[in-house]
Amino acid sequence: MPADPYETALQAQRRAATRRRRHARRSGTSPGRAGAAGDEPPTGSPTQRQGREAEARAARHLRAHGVRILATNLRCRAGEIDLAAREGGLLLFIEVRERRNPSFGGAAASVNRAKQARLIRAARHFLPRLVRLHFGGDAPACRFDVVAFDTDQPHWIRDAFRA
Repeated sequence: MPADPYETALQAQRRAATRRRRHARRSGTSPGRAGAAGDEPPTGSPTQRQGREAEARAARHLRAHGVRILATNLRCRAGEIDLAAREGGLLLFIEVRERRNPSFGGAAASVNRAKQARLIRAARHFLPRLVRLHFGGDAPACRFDVVAFDTDQPHWIRDAFRA
């Protein structure tokens, strides 16, 4: 007679819990505190962390200039929108770029035609949802902006390109 599947699952859960406790003891963390602030190592590569920090700095800069951030890091198959925002009656799709080394043309120059095409496709994907959630179903005028960091200071390029 085969083993009871519920008993087999229970044993597997117990073994997994034991492994987690052992791993926590070896690494010096408490298993009950996984996910507590400050306990987890930073996620992503150094470049990804740098990008997230640049996006946060850009959002602070835009808020200081009266722009309302609606969404961050909108991802779909077509691409990613770093920031979706509202400035008055305009819907802004904002690309944030940072370059430490200006040898290849700087941050703003990195938003080439191919990148613009990906941004436009992603914006078309998210436009209906953003209009429904933040504009009451009335399609607003849209604008593509770039916030470029070549140094620590943001350079906000309004209407950087058009769809």
